Amino acid sequence: QLQASGGGLVQAGGSLRLSCAASGFTFDDYAIGWFRQAPGKEREGVSCISSRDGSTYYADSVKGRFTISSDHAKNTVYLQMNSLKPEDTAVYYCAAGSVVAGLLRRPDLIQEYDYWGQGTQVTVSS
Repeated sequence: QLQASGGGLVQAGGSLRLSCAASGFTFDDYAIGWFRQAPGKEREGVSCISSRDGSTYYADSVKGRFTISSDHAKNTVYLQMNSLKPEDTAVYYCAAGSVVAGLLRRPDLIQEYDYWGQGTQVTVSS
């Protein structure tokens, strides 16, 4: 089970931190990813972190602004989002995909993930 939280309304240039709490599976055997879906658009991969070795992935659109991290003691992954833009407005979802080593082969693809959490709304006003 994955529980996403931390969304909200923020002005452009502001920051939010999303959390994804995992339970019911061995956290260290999975990579945890964040996806987002804006109205009328497809769900897109934003970032991913491997619980095995800490390898990370970022979509080009968020590089330098978003930072993903994990707390193994809490089985929780965080997405720190800085310098938010109106185009970051979306429902954000976290997901887990099993890995043997490193990251998923394609961390940006929905098909790579086994478990999904409910979404959390992020709205960035201009």
